[in-house]
Amino acid sequence: MEPDGTTKSNKTLVTEFVLQGFSENPALRLPLLGCFLALYIIALSGNIVIITVVGCSAGLHSPMYFFLFNLASMDIICTSTILPKVLEGLASQEHTISYSGCMAQLFFLIWSASSELLLLSVMAFDRYVAICRPLHYRTIMSPQVCAAFAAGVWAICALNASVHTGLMAQLTFCGPRVITHFFCEIPPLLLLSCSPTRVNSIMTLLADGFYGLTNFMLILASYGCIVASILRMRSREGKSRAFSTCSSHLIVVSVYYTAVFCAYISPASSYSPERSKVAGVLYTVLSPTLNPLIYTLRNGEVQCALGKLLPFCQR
Repeated sequence: MEPDGTTKSNKTLVTEFVLQGFSENPALRLPLLGCFLALYIIALSGNIVIITVVGCSAGLHSPMYFFLFNLASMDIICTSTILPKVLEGLASQEHTISYSGCMAQLFFLIWSASSELLLLSVMAFDRYVAICRPLHYRTIMSPQVCAAFAAGVWAICALNASVHTGLMAQLTFCGPRVITHFFCEIPPLLLLSCSPTRVNSIMTLLADGFYGLTNFMLILASYGCIVASILRMRSREGKSRAFSTCSSHLIVVSVYYTAVFCAYISPASSYSPERSKVAGVLYTVLSPTLNPLIYTLRNGEVQCALGKLLPFCQR
């Protein structure tokens, strides 16, 4: 029996955590509330529009837009996992989150974030096949292959999220209970545990290596081949068209990987709350908000389909 009457077998001595959020800057509470609310509405609306347009437009039933449909779904899960609790904290100044709520938030965050990293690699491969092996594109990227890619991404990343959440649930938390972030994330939670976290740290490092570095190298390799192929093209129009099909994806990759590297590619012992909060805003709020805008504003096919679906969007 523990001094406070809670048995050790319960594993979790802390029944709720306190999310520090942005409480260290009380003067910014209302401006941040307005900013996050606006970003959430834009992110939710933009990604729902992408899902609706791709789903309802026969002209967009191609691999690139199929993967964009999945990306938009992941962005909705990510923002809806984080922002409602952030908005509640800013509006009511109630910063607590239950232990089960924290574990659920951790699971869906890891699931959506790792799925997005993996899907960005699949989308890079799709662009590689389209530009470097155009004659074999329909064969290589058949509907069955695309469905297998998407299902694999969702399943692998759900397993990854289950492993990390399960390992986190095995830890004992006996105080302090303040999470120095605005959502439940692995590094600050490990710092709060009063039981050994070596296995968690090793698994986190392995996941960082696979989802961060390995996928990033695969994307670089894909675009290395794409750039080499484009430079061999003789037609200036062909070069321009090839670059335009890749530019949106490159922008999304740049924003997302910058945030993820800042947040995760470092040991838990060197965790910086300020840096992690900035990175967290980038990949859980800003990236899901910008993705539909980038793909809509820079893509004529999506604009055309959107105009047919919503006549008032026509120029």
